Amino acid sequence: MNDNTVKAIANVLVPQNYLALANDARQERDKQIKILLEQRKLPRSGWSEPMIEYFISEIALMDSNNFPSRCGVGEREGRIICGLVRQRHYNFAHGIGRSGNLTDAQPKAAGSTIMANLTNSLVRDLIRSVGIPTCTHALVVPMATGMTMMLTLRAVHTERPSSRFVLWSRVDQQSCIKSILAAGLTPIIIDSLLEEDNREIELCVPRQTYPYATDLHGFASKIEELGATQICCILSTTSCFAPRGSDDIIELGKLCQTYNIPHVVNNAYGLQSSYLCHQLNQGSRTGRIDAFVQSTDKNLLVPVGGAIVAGFNTSTVDAVARMYPGRASGSQSLDVLMTLLNLGVEGYKKLTVERKQTHQLLLDGLAKLAESHGERILPCRNPISIAMSLDTFQNASSRLEMIGSMLLKRGVSGCRVVTTADSKTIEGHCFTRWGAHSSRASTPYLTASASLGVQPAEVSAFLAKLDEVLRKYRSKHMASQS
Repeated sequence: MNDNTVKAIANVLVPQNYLALANDARQERDKQIKILLEQRKLPRSGWSEPMIEYFISEIALMDSNNFPSRCGVGEREGRIICGLVRQRHYNFAHGIGRSGNLTDAQPKAAGSTIMANLTNSLVRDLIRSVGIPTCTHALVVPMATGMTMMLTLRAVHTERPSSRFVLWSRVDQQSCIKSILAAGLTPIIIDSLLEEDNREIELCVPRQTYPYATDLHGFASKIEELGATQICCILSTTSCFAPRGSDDIIELGKLCQTYNIPHVVNNAYGLQSSYLCHQLNQGSRTGRIDAFVQSTDKNLLVPVGGAIVAGFNTSTVDAVARMYPGRASGSQSLDVLMTLLNLGVEGYKKLTVERKQTHQLLLDGLAKLAESHGERILPCRNPISIAMSLDTFQNASSRLEMIGSMLLKRGVSGCRVVTTADSKTIEGHCFTRWGAHSSRASTPYLTASASLGVQPAEVSAFLAKLDEVLRKYRSKHMASQS
């Protein structure tokens, strides 16, 4: 409805004073939408779900498949045969972008185009508000982080077509190395260093061989050995499983600037950490970061399937948009748009504050539990994930992975057990001590994370179940030890 339609409503249908009240509410909703479209920034306070549905329905009606007079004779006309599917997608059917560019407008889908471009603007605004104010461009890609990383590497390679190598700081997650291989590039794996001195670590723990440190000398040596022009980029990581912490992206950024080499950062779930956001912002100010990639599901609490490519200039992000072949699903952008409108700036910041508090709760609880079992928290500069040693649970006949299985049977997901005894080969690249992020690691451990959305009740339940599992495991598998 609009004002002309309201004026046409006769008194016989509703008294004019009642109609005026209803129209005032409609105008207030339209005012919020007008401000959103003009400013393209996240609202301070989140919208109600009916308000979001009102807005989404309005822009969906702008797509040709929802026109009253539609007469489609093409091969793709946005026809959806199942009503449940149509309802799930709010009548959006055309996807986003056009063949050859994720951000191109569609003549059949003005509403979908608005939805996609508005989502990108709101994501950029969110990134700026959480601690990366120098971010200039952001793009929601309808692929998970690994595939989006591959697309980003391909986009970077178009500017350095003679290059062959990606210098990669080792992280034991298969999607990382597979993204390099899928991009047709050769990974040069730089192993992490294990610091012998942890005087700078904030945790009050005894002297250990942790935390992990980025081998800056190793990167510089490989650049000199291979030649800067042969290197497509350096691929670093901020967010990963403890006890590995973030790479030193600030110093790597300086190295990339010195040698004129692109720098891509895997920021998988780093937007929820103010510390990691600060590192990214500082890295862009003092050195070079061409793009940073993060997951939508981990950082925005939406279903798996999307990622965000962001940067400090438009060139690399635009190159990623141009690299995408064909049209793309709009589902991930729609999920992100509705979630961001529901949260607003204040809602997202509230989630990040709660996450920090829950992380401290998990750290305190794990530290007490570790002490009761003769173990320790492994020190690291990881603001999300925590690692607890399993030294006293290890003997010649023990199978530490059983601890993970016992936890899973009790409903605990996300807890990882690393024995440091496993090796894994991926496309000819052998990773000794797989899962530990370093061939030098020797301490078995388990990890748990306090990521966005985790509840204190989940932490309490996990600690109780972990204590039960460790006691049962020790009783059953360590009986031979005195």
